[in-house]
Amino acid sequence: MKAVILAGGHGKRLRPLTQDRPNALVEVGGKPIVEWHIRWLSSDGVKEFVVCAGYMREKFFSVIGSGSKLGVKVYYSVEDEPLGTGGALKNAEGLLMNESGFLTVNGDIITSLNPTALAEQGSVGVISLVPLKSPYGVVELSDNGLVKGFLEKPQLDYWINAGVYYFKPEIFHYLPEKGDLEKTTFPELAKKNMLKAVKFRDVFWRAIDTQKDVEEVEKELLQQTQATKADISYAGQ
Repeated sequence: MKAVILAGGHGKRLRPLTQDRPNALVEVGGKPIVEWHIRWLSSDGVKEFVVCAGYMREKFFSVIGSGSKLGVKVYYSVEDEPLGTGGALKNAEGLLMNESGFLTVNGDIITSLNPTALAEQGSVGVISLVPLKSPYGVVELSDNGLVKGFLEKPQLDYWINAGVYYFKPEIFHYLPEKGDLEKTTFPELAKKNMLKAVKFRDVFWRAIDTQKDVEEVEKELLQQTQATKADISYAGQ
C-alpha cells in the first residue's frame, strides 16, 4: 500500500522557518516533518510514498530524494501552482490509480495513530478523528460558584479531523482540479454516505502550524523519549 504526503503548502504561519523550505521540511526534534511521516508509516509496513510537492519542491529532492536512505521508495507529484489538498491528490492520480487503496496524510502533522485501522472500514473515504484539545486551561466550578480546581488544556468532548485518510481509487471521481478535500470532496462524500470516520483516543497528535508548535512538540517528544527510556531501565532492574 502506498501513502501520499500532501506537502505542497507554503507554511506562511511558520515563517521565518519556511523562508528557505516548505512546511513539511521544517525540522522537529532534529528531523523534517516528512521524515517523521515516513518513519511512522513505514513501521506499519508502508514502503512506497508519493510526495505531493509544490513550494520549493527541489528541497525535497535534496533532503528525501528517492527515499533509499530511509529504506523506502519515494515518488513525486509536482504542482506548478497551488492546487489545494484535493487538487494535489487529483494531480497524483497517475501514481495511484492502480492501487486498491492508499493512505493520505497532511504534511503539517505528527502523530502515532494506527493507520491500518482506517483501511479496515471498507469505504471510499475514511478520515481519522482525534479529540479537540483546549488551547487554554479550564476552571472547574461548583454550583454555588466556588472554584473546585483547574485543568490544564484538557481534551474536550468534540472530535476534529486529524489529517490522516484512507481512500479507494473511486475517490478520484470526487476530487477537484483545484480546491481542498475538506471543503469540496468530504462534504459531497458525506451527503452520499460514502465517508466514514475512525476515532482515536490516547494517541500522540499535533499540528505544526506555528513556530511555537514546533517548540512545544519538541518538548513533548523529548518527554516521551525520556519516559520510554525510564520504562526500559525499570524493566531491566
